[in-house]
Amino acid sequence: MKRLALAVLVCVAGCANEAADGTRTYATNDAQLAVANAAFMTCSCIFVMEMTEDYCSAWVKASPAVARVGIDRQNKSVESSAFITWSAKAHWVDAKRGCVLE
Repeated sequence: MKRLALAVLVCVAGCANEAADGTRTYATNDAQLAVANAAFMTCSCIFVMEMTEDYCSAWVKASPAVARVGIDRQNKSVESSAFITWSAKAHWVDAKRGCVLE
């Protein structure tokens, strides 16, 4: 449960955009949030929690299911996209930090 709470906290922090003055805001839309969440949560599920792809697909599934997810096990990364316009990538860093959004 602690891992899930930490994963959500990191995603919320990582999904924001940084303005020129250093403040972080979320100025895009729900589709961008959906793809960022799908990439980050799938990465965390596969590489941190070490669950199966089927389990992670069901765990991360949103409604409506707009994000498509691709998993690169060799590079320990996950890419997600929706409607050609929005995309996000997360990768596993190490056992201490887990996955991060790029």
